[in-house]
Amino acid sequence: MVTVRKGADKIMIFESHAHYDDEAFDEDREELLGSLPEKGIDTVINVGASLESCRKTIALTERYSFLYGAVGVHPSETGELDEKSFQWLKGCCGLRKVAAVGEIGLDYHWKEPAPDIQKMWFERQLEMAEETGLPVIIHSRDAAKDTLDLMKNAHAEKIGGVIHCFSYTKEIAEEYLNMGFYFGIGGVITFPNARKLKEAVACIPMDRILLETDSPYLAPQPNRGKRNSSLNLPAIAGEIAALKGISPEEVYAVTHENAEKLFRLK
Repeated sequence: MVTVRKGADKIMIFESHAHYDDEAFDEDREELLGSLPEKGIDTVINVGASLESCRKTIALTERYSFLYGAVGVHPSETGELDEKSFQWLKGCCGLRKVAAVGEIGLDYHWKEPAPDIQKMWFERQLEMAEETGLPVIIHSRDAAKDTLDLMKNAHAEKIGGVIHCFSYTKEIAEEYLNMGFYFGIGGVITFPNARKLKEAVACIPMDRILLETDSPYLAPQPNRGKRNSSLNLPAIAGEIAALKGISPEEVYAVTHENAEKLFRLK
């Protein structure tokens, strides 16, 4: 947990990916979110995953000054999309505190929806982002090649965005670096078996890294398996700092600047 010493410059941390609309926070959402600024977390991107979570995300952006939203439908939820709901989603992109389209992408871990449905709505949401001028938040699980191929075909380098919860090799990281994308690094970086991710992060320039938790999922060590929150960001920053040979404070500062730039919040 971040502590701010009396008289010291206040530490500011940018949480680039959380799901505070999730039911896991129903009992203490107000208390938890209200505590974040005093803990040094001054900006949060709450990321939509379904049509309903996008509605809840928008409501949260209206209630908390430090919280911004991303609207998009996760690949595992694309079966709910149709033309009417897609047009509603596109309209949400024009709201003042909507900063990105996401999370969108491909997820082959589960059998449904079929890959063709996922790909169609991934393409449509990439087009939506380009048309509305918003960056994208990309979800890719067990779909490395198809995600990269589709993004190249869509010229996603013109859109820009972040590969959320990046979990592939340093070679794939190079491909996304060449497209100008950022990388969301979360709790997985602290796991003992995350060797390939650690190798990739060691090669990714600091000016391309964002801090994220994916709350309430993927809590870092030693809280693995428990509900995650932005209060765990220091554990992630500490692991990145160790890999890069810099201080956690530098990780906070650089990732904050990176996120402000990507989401155009300066």
